[in-house]
Amino acid sequence: MGRGVDQILPHPRHRRLKEPKVASSITYVELAEKKNGPIPNRVDFEYPWGDALGELERAIPDVRIINLETSVTDSRDFWPKAVNYAMSPQNVRALTAARIDCCALANNHAMDFGRAGLVETLDTLERAGLAVAGAGYDLTGAQAPAIKIVTPECRVLVFAFGSITSGIPPEWAAAPGKPGIRLLAELSSRTVDEVASAVWSVRKPGDVVVASIHWGSNWGYAIPPEETAFAHGLIEVAGVDVVHGHSSHHPKAIELHHGKLILYGCGDFIDDYEGIGGFREFRSDLTLTFLPTIDRSTGRLAQLVMIPFRLKKLRLNRASHDDALWLCTMFDREGKAFGTQFALTENETVKLV
Repeated sequence: MGRGVDQILPHPRHRRLKEPKVASSITYVELAEKKNGPIPNRVDFEYPWGDALGELERAIPDVRIINLETSVTDSRDFWPKAVNYAMSPQNVRALTAARIDCCALANNHAMDFGRAGLVETLDTLERAGLAVAGAGYDLTGAQAPAIKIVTPECRVLVFAFGSITSGIPPEWAAAPGKPGIRLLAELSSRTVDEVASAVWSVRKPGDVVVASIHWGSNWGYAIPPEETAFAHGLIEVAGVDVVHGHSSHHPKAIELHHGKLILYGCGDFIDDYEGIGGFREFRSDLTLTFLPTIDRSTGRLAQLVMIPFRLKKLRLNRASHDDALWLCTMFDREGKAFGTQFALTENETVKLV
C-alpha cells in the first residue's frame, strides 16, 4: 500500500525516494501507466482492492489478516537500505476500507523509516482500530498475539514473526524498552520451543492459532528444508493451526501437515510492481485471496478456496480463466513434493482437493 499505490490515494506522502535508480514514488505510477494505460488520479480508498471487496463480502470471512509490508508514517528518516516503503497515515482508510482485522508487521519494511516511523505506524493503526502482531513499543508488545473474538467460544490468535532470512536488519529486533519487531535469529527447534511457550501461555480451548512468518527470498519456488522443519515444529509442538508464510513476491507451494495448513509463500496481494521488468516467469501480477475454513475443535483444515486476481492499473481485477488456470497448474506442480493437489472450480476459483 506504500510508494506508488500511496501516490494515487487521496493523501499521498512526499514523493522523494533514495533508491539507486528511482528518485520519486510517482515513477512507479508512470511505469504502471506505460504498461496498462492511464490510472485515475486521487482514487478513493477502495480502489486498490478492486474486485476483491465484493468477493470478500460474499465469502464473509470471520477474520481478515494481512502482512502489511510498509511503514505508515510521514517520517523522512530513511533507514539506509535499497528500498523503503511508506504510506501516508492519512491513507490508513485504504486498510479499513477492506475491513482488515489484523496487520502482521514482522517484516523487512515495517521499520524502513526507523523506530520513530514504526511508532507512528503502531499509533496510526491503533487509532484506526486495526490489531497488530509481530511489532510493538517494546519486546512484550512485539511478542503478544493479535486476538480476534469470533464467538464466545472461539478466538483467532495471530502471532507474527520475521526471520533474518528475509533480509530484516538485526537491529530491528524489539527489546525491553525498545520498539521493534519480533525477529527470529534462527529457524531451529529451540526457536519452536520459544514460540510454543508463548502460544500455550495464552491459548484456550476453541482457539485457532495462526503463525504469520516473513521468511526467505523474494523470488523462486524452492522451499528450504529448515522452513519445512520449522513449520512442522510449529504445528507439532506449538499447536499452531495455520502457518501464514510470506516474503516471496509470488505464491509458492502449499502443504497439509497433520491436516493443518502451511502456506509457504502467499505472494504479494497489492503492490506497485506492475511496470517493473524481470522475473516475469513467476507471474507476480497474479495474486490470490486465501480462504481457509478451519475446524475449530481440531484446528484441521476443512476446506481451502483461493480467489485469483490480476493486478492491473494498481488495482485488483478478477483473473481470467487462463490466468486462474495458470495459478492452479502452478500450485499442482509445486505441491507434488508435499502431496497436495488442486482443481479449478466452475466459478474460476482454485481449490485444494
